[in-house]
Amino acid sequence: MTPFSADENLTRWITAIRRHIHAFPELSFQEIETSKYICARLEELGISFIGEIAKTGITADLGKSDGKPACIALRADMDALPIEEKTGLPFSSKNQGVMHACGHDGHIAILLGAASLLSKIDLPGKVRLIFQPAEESGGGAGKMIQAGVLEGVRAIVSGHIDRHFKVGQIAVQPGIICAYTDEFQIEINGPGGHAGKPHETIDTVVIACSLVASLQSLVSREIDPVYPSVLSVGKIRGGSAPNVIAEKTMLEGTIRCTDESVRQQMIHGMTRICRGIHTMYGAEIAIRFTEGYPPVVNDEEVSGTARLAARKIVGEHGVLKLPHPSMGGEDFSFFLKEVPGCFVRLGAMKEGVNAAAHSSQFDFDERVLALGACFMAQAALDYLLTC
Repeated sequence: MTPFSADENLTRWITAIRRHIHAFPELSFQEIETSKYICARLEELGISFIGEIAKTGITADLGKSDGKPACIALRADMDALPIEEKTGLPFSSKNQGVMHACGHDGHIAILLGAASLLSKIDLPGKVRLIFQPAEESGGGAGKMIQAGVLEGVRAIVSGHIDRHFKVGQIAVQPGIICAYTDEFQIEINGPGGHAGKPHETIDTVVIACSLVASLQSLVSREIDPVYPSVLSVGKIRGGSAPNVIAEKTMLEGTIRCTDESVRQQMIHGMTRICRGIHTMYGAEIAIRFTEGYPPVVNDEEVSGTARLAARKIVGEHGVLKLPHPSMGGEDFSFFLKEVPGCFVRLGAMKEGVNAAAHSSQFDFDERVLALGACFMAQAALDYLLTC
């Protein structure tokens, strides 16, 4: 069979979808209008669906099961971020303080494009479309799984728009490709007082600064450098006035790694350093960890199918390997704990735009939309032909 391709009409349709969703972004588990819009597009394609799964999620099945369960699922995430957009795009966010700054608007358009392509052929099995809420916050994948969206599914494929790769490049890699995403909160308490009389106080701001510097030694001096790991303090909150020594200072941040033993080493090391800083300064220090997403681990067999599908769409030269795992997190990992699957990177580098994901100026080359739709459809069809 000839590989999938997107004609001009489909490309325009997909692009219009992306731009509409980009203009009306919604936060995790608040994707009510986004969900309605997706359902309207599925109706336009003549595809039946089930909505309001895990509040705003949607599933739709394509193909004839002939008594067999669904064979493969394709997934897209739906939520935006609490960021004020500064791109200047003509379809910029109309919802103040909310922006699609991670490409999920594109992911929705890609999956709807794949649905359009797949709906026009006689499928040798069943494909389940999964539109998932709350990837950025709240673990929507887990909620969708609890609601039963993987019942009968034997494999799953998804992807992420990536500005590090050029349009026409798809990165496919078996094994670990995304990190653990644990978060931590450290509370430092001590008797505050007058800024002119520091000898009568315990300065929690000074202690916080010392703690930030000390924690960095974990990665630089205690973790084996062959294991990628990151410890970042992203938030410091303390003090009430310039002439008052703070009674309490809070630190919040994240640790990222790809190996469970390193993860435990970092957790125990941070706890030990907090005890040491307590002994040094005399302040009360409490550290709490919040378990985040597990790592994304691509299945060898499904990754092989995805790689062959990618070759059909972008050619051998366009299929890349990931040289190392990303330290980013992705709740697609919860799906992969249940069924084998593959998560790919879709090249979307845009000339003149150097803004990272989760930036107020993030944007991508929309040519990725048609290519992504063709890849997703091809991966599903190829899996069905071999499963």
